[in-house]
Amino acid sequence: MATADMYIPSYEELEHREIPFSGNILRAGSLHLGKYCENKNDEFMLCRSELGPTRCINEGKEVTDCTMEFFGKLKKLCYHELDRFSNCLDKGSSDLRLRPCRKTQEAFDQCVLDNMGIQRPKIGYYTRVRIYDSARPAPVEKPQIFADTPISPDSPDFPPPTMGKYVFRDFDKR
Repeated sequence: MATADMYIPSYEELEHREIPFSGNILRAGSLHLGKYCENKNDEFMLCRSELGPTRCINEGKEVTDCTMEFFGKLKKLCYHELDRFSNCLDKGSSDLRLRPCRKTQEAFDQCVLDNMGIQRPKIGYYTRVRIYDSARPAPVEKPQIFADTPISPDSPDFPPPTMGKYVFRDFDKR
């Protein structure tokens, strides 16, 4: 539902280039991409949780630009390893398991480490609690005030029930 005070961005604000890669390429480079663009992604997710998605379009564009920059560098430095690994992810298993692709994954990880200095994150890295310190000021929270709602059923302003009183039966006495 949209209200009168809701911000809706224009089409011009929303226009930005899209990421033109298949799911296999994104899946193959996802862990290294997460490390490369970690700060921009954290800034976007913090903004989105505090202000909502329509107020964080510029931060989202920065994440997209960072992703394009990462895959541009990856294409120049580790194209063959990325291609082999993503191809293996696509055709190595019918249920998307990584086990058949561990050797190509190792070669890809080593190439990224040697050429870009990004080490593959340990298992569970992205699920750990981290504190992100943003340069953007925290939003001022406005308390929700519902002036027309009574505080409790014991209040004298609480409206009486319209359908009568509830009747609770004791079913144990049958």
